[in-house]
Amino acid sequence: MTELSPRALWAALGVAALLATVMSACVRNVDGVAAWSGGSAPSAQTRQPRTSHGAPVPGIETTLPDRIPPNAFVCFPGPASGGIGTVAQVVAAAAPRITITLPDGWTSEPGHEDLALLLSGPDSMTGTVTIAATKLDPAAAFSEYADTLAHSRPELRVDILGAKFCGYSSQKLVGTFAGPSGATAFADRITHIWTNTEKYLVTIHMEGPDDAPGFVAAKAALMQEFAVVIP
Repeated sequence: MTELSPRALWAALGVAALLATVMSACVRNVDGVAAWSGGSAPSAQTRQPRTSHGAPVPGIETTLPDRIPPNAFVCFPGPASGGIGTVAQVVAAAAPRITITLPDGWTSEPGHEDLALLLSGPDSMTGTVTIAATKLDPAAAFSEYADTLAHSRPELRVDILGAKFCGYSSQKLVGTFAGPSGATAFADRITHIWTNTEKYLVTIHMEGPDDAPGFVAAKAALMQEFAVVIP
């Protein structure tokens, strides 16, 4: 796939159009204007961030900031599977709007402040989508998130995988922790998104009983890449 800049391109379109135009091509035209649809943005040649143990931090993409036009579509993922596109947004004017894939059989309701959506699924599964401003760069924001997770979940076991897309730094965290009635499985997708004025950490989180029959399918749906609009 040819690498193209996803930043200085897209037309001013609304959220409703976002749900209707998620497609699988690498680059397509919207009203005659090129729109990004996957791959990586051009990267500055800087040293790869590393963990305290010296290993590279997974999922880090160093992008070159550009001026983003209003209501810009900055990511078109491939076709969603296993659910329905659902918009998540918060009241902050500069915050990105995203469209996640809500798993079949799940419901969503608006949250408040940084909490964009509350998610409920069958078999006692739950989830959240948060869009929170951060002053940290991707590596530091991801490290802080992992540290908070480790301190808030007893007997945490987690695998962290790089999952960058559309020029954004992104990670998937999957594992288990000790719940009130046995092992609880969880999955997170955390993505660092910058706008013209702020940086945001977008988090899609789900958890449920380790033996919930629909957990694997729900995780596959929620952890997919998602569409992004910058206001």
